Amino acid sequence: MKIYALRHGHTNYNQLELCNGDPAVDVHLTPQGIAQAEAAADLLQDVPIEHIFVSQLPRTRQTAEIINRRLHVAIEAHAALNDILTGCEGLPVETYVARIAADRLRTRPPDGESLLEFRARVLSFLPVLEQLRCHTVALVTHEETLRVLYGYFHQLAVEELPALAFHNCQILAFET
Repeated sequence: MKIYALRHGHTNYNQLELCNGDPAVDVHLTPQGIAQAEAAADLLQDVPIEHIFVSQLPRTRQTAEIINRRLHVAIEAHAALNDILTGCEGLPVETYVARIAADRLRTRPPDGESLLEFRARVLSFLPVLEQLRCHTVALVTHEETLRVLYGYFHQLAVEELPALAFHNCQILAFET
């Protein structure tokens, strides 16, 4: 199976550098994010994508809907693709980074999850893809999720994941 995975478009919270893992919070694409999603749609329009998976956070669905204007396939939300729970809802990203600095992999903030717990959650999604029996799918998700997927498909040590960075609407391709 071919997987095209991308981060959602630029959001109001990206602009403010704030944490968000709650789908009820109004985090949405900015005009820049909409343009990024449209550019991703241009790149994916001729790819034979059969299904799009998104997280439960609205910014991923908003990005997927822009891409899907050209593809016309099912969009399905899955909790395993949600962003990492930082325990820092609405707080600056730097607050979260400071809280986990002692051990980025194992520190579990209150009301959050460690990177190792998050990694296990994301990887639990891969059997869902296998059951779908599609040849080509797209995932619209988050930077932390892309770190996990990239690390898994490129056989990186888990300690290497925090150093990875992906831009909004950057498209990655993986093969199962």
